Amino acid sequence: MSLGAPEIILILFVILIFFGAKKIPELAQGLGKGLREFRKAAREIQDDIEKDVKDVKQIDHKEEPKK
Repeated sequence: MSLGAPEIILILFVILIFFGAKKIPELAQGLGKGLREFRKAAREIQDDIEKDVKDVKQIDHKEEPKK
């Protein structure tokens, strides 16, 4: 599903009607902050998972069975 120029213009027009020209900058700012927080949280989760995987690999490497 891809959006072309007419669809995007229609969406922007509907947003303009619903919220008015004065509210759009506030909405965009709030959306930007929310998106930044989401990306930050996703990055932190990914870093935690990578750290845990690295720790498990180190533990497995140290506990190789002795023959």
